[in-house]
Amino acid sequence: MSSMSELFRRKPIQSLEDQEAHTGLQKALNVRDLTAFGIAAIVGAGIFSTIGNAAANGGPAITLLFIFTAVACGFSALCYAQFASSVPVSGSAYTYAYVSFGELIAWIIGWDLLLEYAIGNIAVAISWSDYLTGFLTGFGLHIPGYLTMDYLSAARAFKEASGLLAQGTPLEQIPGAVRTGYEAWVQAPSLGGLRLIADLPALLIVFLITILIYIGIRETRRANNIMVALKLAVVVGVIAVGSFYVHPNNWSPFNPNGFGGVMKGVAAVFFAYIGFDAISTTTEECRDPKRDLPRAIIYSLVICTVLYVLIALVLTGMVPYKELAVGDPLAFVFQHIGLDWASGIIAFTALIAMASVLLVFQLGQPRIWMSMSRDGLLPPVFSRIHPRFKTPSFSTVVTGFVVAIPALFMNLTEVTDLTSIGTLFAFVIVCGGVLLMKEEEQQQGGYRVPYINGRYLAPLLLAGAAAFSMITYPDAWPAFFEHGDMAKFFAWGELQHKLPYLPFGLVALALGIVSFVRRLSLIPVLGLLSCLYLMSELGYTNWLRFLIWLAAGLVVYFSYSRGNSKLAGS
Repeated sequence: MSSMSELFRRKPIQSLEDQEAHTGLQKALNVRDLTAFGIAAIVGAGIFSTIGNAAANGGPAITLLFIFTAVACGFSALCYAQFASSVPVSGSAYTYAYVSFGELIAWIIGWDLLLEYAIGNIAVAISWSDYLTGFLTGFGLHIPGYLTMDYLSAARAFKEASGLLAQGTPLEQIPGAVRTGYEAWVQAPSLGGLRLIADLPALLIVFLITILIYIGIRETRRANNIMVALKLAVVVGVIAVGSFYVHPNNWSPFNPNGFGGVMKGVAAVFFAYIGFDAISTTTEECRDPKRDLPRAIIYSLVICTVLYVLIALVLTGMVPYKELAVGDPLAFVFQHIGLDWASGIIAFTALIAMASVLLVFQLGQPRIWMSMSRDGLLPPVFSRIHPRFKTPSFSTVVTGFVVAIPALFMNLTEVTDLTSIGTLFAFVIVCGGVLLMKEEEQQQGGYRVPYINGRYLAPLLLAGAAAFSMITYPDAWPAFFEHGDMAKFFAWGELQHKLPYLPFGLVALALGIVSFVRRLSLIPVLGLLSCLYLMSELGYTNWLRFLIWLAAGLVVYFSYSRGNSKLAGS
């Protein structure tokens, strides 16, 4: 086999049937449990925190971004459902890429998923810690700031506050978050000149969740179902009660900052949707994965989309959208109208909601490592199954450390966008994988993505999208070819922000042509392009960080995984 063909060696779907029958994992999950896992993963930090800043930027029109993002995720969800029905083993997008694109792309997406799940859980653990601190403060219990804040935030706050103090600004007039960070830095004990500042509540929740996942899928399922029932009850209650305090004049203007303002919330809104894909990591623990996984993926996405749209409408109707740039928007709006008791319940429910998100992703990541290990791409110890608990024991413990240690020291704003770009990349690969699946492979599952001939529709929709962008962003298309504009356009300061749109444009053009020539299925084409477009909106810095991570993964692949692959020499 040539070296190039080795990079794209594929796993036949048929070969996975025997592997699925001898996994050693417990088959304990039905469609209700899987749907609950999906809702648990989706409804968390996004709806309880990041939705506020997104609404502050986009106004009431942020509801349109929720719908657009749901459609983009819906296309991907249908593609996930097809793979979940056809491929009977755990591993999510990693395994799906292995049977469609081949080993190198599978490794890249597996490496990407490790980033997505780990970084996402770090963000959730930090958010959980913030909510816990605020919740306890409401009862008069104050934890020292240096035990509830990450080192990076405290260091930045100290530097900023020191500058303001040097200019004569009184400490009490320094903005609250900066003052809190400054005081945490000043009050923190030091060891050899190093300030001992760490987010201990974040460590605590990761530790507790890791123990729960380690001891078994049945216990994990039971705890998750209870948490999901509680947070759904509260979210529905927020919508029901809040609707009586909506002032329709707050919805006018509906789109105050235009399309650009709405799109500023892409990372936050997409972060609110991450999760439905995670349940595909539990394939080998499902009683009937070919039937139940596709249903659960679609059910969870539909339920959460309805809740998100209603929540966004209620929040922007209760208070002017500009006031929603807070970390706890649901609790804030009820405090705003004098229902402090409701804000207390919401704050407690946010703790439950984020813990359930953490649970699902901590559950998913070890199973991806397990799948990669069984294929030889990671050391064998990662696929070790506990003889009593029937869980991937070593991978679960490592996942706990990978999330808990950075959560002690990292800043939330550094990680959210990176999670979104990693997830979108996984969605792009899964949608592309459906386009590459052979007819006989698609027929093996109980579900198929509905076929809509994209020969004419795909090029027409792309042409319509291009026309829409010309109307929406007229200044982006003018005669930069005119004298003097060319140099400005290609100046690095301007060009770097346009670079993420280049892969989208090239892929869109290529898919438009291939759709016409080969009559590609429209749904996976739209899923791929919509997710790639959302990736392009995440900016140059996030793309650069993402590519650096993938480059590091390629070093690991060529130094270890390629030679140890179970398919090596086959």
